[in-house]
This record gives sequence, C-alpha cells and structure tokens, in this order.
Amino acid sequence: MRIGVPKETAAGEHRVALVPEVVSKLKAKGLDVVVQNGAGADALLTDAAFADAGATMTADAAEVWGCDVVLTIAPPDPQAIRGLGSGSILIGFLAPLTSPQTTRALADAKATAFAMESIPRISRAQAMDALSSQSNVAGYRAALLGADEMGRFYPMLMTAAGTIPPAKVLVLGVGVAGLQALATAKRLGARTTGYDVRPEVAEQVESLGAQWLDLGLEASGEGGYARELTEQERAQQQQALTDAIKGFDVVITTALVPGRPAPRLVTAEAVEGMKPGSVIVDLAGEAGGNCELTEPGQTVVRHDVKIVSPLNLPATMAEHSSQLFARNVLALLDLFVGEDGALQLDFEDEIVKGACVVRDGEIVNPGAKAAAEAAQ
Repeated sequence: MRIGVPKETAAGEHRVALVPEVVSKLKAKGLDVVVQNGAGADALLTDAAFADAGATMTADAAEVWGCDVVLTIAPPDPQAIRGLGSGSILIGFLAPLTSPQTTRALADAKATAFAMESIPRISRAQAMDALSSQSNVAGYRAALLGADEMGRFYPMLMTAAGTIPPAKVLVLGVGVAGLQALATAKRLGARTTGYDVRPEVAEQVESLGAQWLDLGLEASGEGGYARELTEQERAQQQQALTDAIKGFDVVITTALVPGRPAPRLVTAEAVEGMKPGSVIVDLAGEAGGNCELTEPGQTVVRHDVKIVSPLNLPATMAEHSSQLFARNVLALLDLFVGEDGALQLDFEDEIVKGACVVRDGEIVNPGAKAAAEAAQ
C-alpha cells in the first residue's frame, strides 16, 4: 500500500501531514510512503530527512495524489481531490460542516474520506485526537501572544524601584486550548482565571493553580463540547461576563460550537470598560470570533484595547504541530491497517464510522451531507 503526502497549498499553512520519524515507522510496517518535494520545508523538515527515513520523493503532485491513501492537514483544493483514484482514501482536517465543496469533490471522485476532526472523543481514540494535539499548540501560542501584545509584565516584580503587580489573565472556554493557555500564562507568572459554561471543568482549572469564575450558568453538551445557549441564558452570561471582563488585563477566548458561528462572549461594552493597553486574544476568529469587535485574521485597537484574532495558530509552530499531527495519523493508520500491511476498514468500529465523511463516493456524515445539500 502506498501513502502519499502532498505539499500543503492553503494560505498560511506551514505544517506537513507526516514527519520522518513517522515515515520510518510506516516503512517498518511494510508501507510505502511517497512525499512531494518541499512538503516539509516550512516545518524545517528537509527532503533529505524524509528520504533517509525511507520515503520516496517526487516533484510530481499527481503521483502523490494517485496513492492508495493520501494524507493532508488543511482541506485540499477540489482540483487536487480530482487526482484521487476511485476507491482511494483521504485523511486530514476536512471541515465537513463548513467546507461542502471539499465533501462534494470527494464524493465526485468516488473516494473514501476520514476527517480528523470527526474522530469520536473517547478514551480509545485519544492517541488519534488531532483536534486536541493542535489545540494544545494554539493555547500555548495564545498565552504568549497575550504577553507579547500587552506591553506590560505578566509576573509580579519586586524591585528596588517598587513592586509591580502580576497581570490578570482570563481564559474563556477551557477545553484543551483554554487549559493550555491557563497553564502557560501561569508559568509566565500571571494571575489566572478560567471560565466555561460547563461547571465540571472547574476542577481542571483549579488544578492548574487558576481561579474559577462562577457566573451561575451551566451548559454542558455532548461529546465534550458546550451546548448552544438559549437567548435568555446568553443575555445573562454576557452581562455577567461584561462586568467581570473589565477587571482583567488579558482575555483569551477559545469558545467554539462545531459547525456554528462562535458564541459572542466579549461585548463592545466589555472592551470599552477594559483598562487601556489591555489585550484580547480571540482564538475563535475562524468561526467569526468570540469578541463583538473582532476582525478575523487582524489585529485592531478599539477603545485603547488591542484585539488580536490569529488564524491557524498551530501552523505558526509548524515543526512540533506537524510532529503531533503525524503521530495522531499513525495511531489512526494502526487501526486501519492489518499486520499484513493491507487495509482493513471495519465500519462497525465506532472510530472508523465516526471519522468517515465519504465512503466510496457516498456522503455518510449527516452534518456533511446537510451542508453539501444546502450549498447546492
């Protein structure tokens, strides 16, 4: 079986779906790996490193896309998907709920596709959870961005010239990215506070040495995500948050609802009430942003508060992000490939069934099917 790794073409994407470390492990299983020249260059991985690990290097993108299994990170261009052979497999972040053109192209190619973001979040699939591995990177980088953009110290300083109090950092949404942001800001010396509409995560926040912001609202949902709030709950939450946010120097937001616009947690009133020089780092920009004044992909100043909304933060740490993603893919392939090196897809398996978006040209993911039909 041949596994192809094309060079990513999406704007701002610097990661690569496999790294030499994982290539060598796949070769040990009897699998052939074909890597497009320059695929790992932006992640500081040379063609020579891939070749030394046993990969076949090629300048021909068509050869890569003609492999039995193709691995990508960002949703590929529909034109590239047309290069897939009938019955071939694509694995990567495919945005099944928001990129219907990708899903439709995969169906037209009669391919089978597995979305890394659709892998069920169960204990058996933890090693395959690319959403979590990449969110760790995003949370880490968000904390650093907050420190860099604020222009004031994070830690408390006791000097001959007097004492400087620690910065107060609030993280809204404490999934994987939020917890990492809290941990990183704490290590930098900030006084940290976390908030989420799921009260069961309060213990995790406190275990990191952070305080829990209790607004008296609960909204736990399925699959480890928060459920969508009612209009009344949203109004109550926003007013309480507006009052609380004004006392923080840095606010990092990570709240997302899969397939829907990001909830607006930081109002214009809250921004106006923050101390001049404060910073908001909005990690939900790709879904519209958690802050009312966010401009996705931009850094803007409103009411003397800097609002930073980076897109695809994991790509800014491409070397380690690629390493983590490749290990997630390896764990998934271990489930897909038998000891003889042949594909053994068990669609009764919860992970295989949950991750599959398109099967032999048929859209099988309900959310992806609805999105594709709505886009027609």
